[in-house]
Amino acid sequence: MSETEQAQEPLALSDLRPKMRFEGHVTGIELFGAFVDIGAQRDGLVHISQISESRINRVTDAVQVGDAVTVWVKGVDADAGRVDLTMVEPPEHSIDELEPEQVLTGKVTKLAAFGAFVDIGVGRDGLVHISEMAEGHTNAPSEVVKVGDEVQVRVVRVNQQKNRIELSMRDLPSEEPEAAPDQEGTAESDEALTAMESAWRNAMERQGTSLKVTTREKGQRKRKADIRRQQAAIIAQTLRSKQG
Repeated sequence: MSETEQAQEPLALSDLRPKMRFEGHVTGIELFGAFVDIGAQRDGLVHISQISESRINRVTDAVQVGDAVTVWVKGVDADAGRVDLTMVEPPEHSIDELEPEQVLTGKVTKLAAFGAFVDIGVGRDGLVHISEMAEGHTNAPSEVVKVGDEVQVRVVRVNQQKNRIELSMRDLPSEEPEAAPDQEGTAESDEALTAMESAWRNAMERQGTSLKVTTREKGQRKRKADIRRQQAAIIAQTLRSKQG
């Protein structure tokens, strides 16, 4: 027998991982589900609840022996020789992958008096309580969002036992980059001084007063205020010297 005619080695169960996709064939049908050959050491079982997103009464309403089907690995117990499959495409993320403070983008799917439900792509909508929708008081969720809106949310708490996800739209990280810290002795601000400011600078330097306009002064308004204060100090010093 040539190499091309040799049967391909079946996949070891230990090589299977959740969400792996396979094209297989239905090999058997039971009341509780269908067995599918995916090229592994054991056929996998698609439970009747995993055959379709909608409820079906009988397995044969959806598949027959010999049918080619697309399945995903749902779980593997190599010791027991069990492979659980699903014909419902799994979400990109799962609830057990969520972590507190994780920021995600989701879509509002439903509004209730107590908050908004948001699809974040884990197969289970999360709840943004009305108190977590905005910084101030909110009378109704519809004041902030509507169904279909794309929103950014932060994971507050995940209860896997109750399959519950608590989200927040408050205290999200700012997307604005932080200003680089100043260093002592850096060059003066890139913003050009006005002619008046330059004249006062020259006057102050002649009297031994240094005017440093750096980025630490955080803006033109503060810089001008500093200049005015130093102007007043120079005038007062000049008057005192004349009086003396």
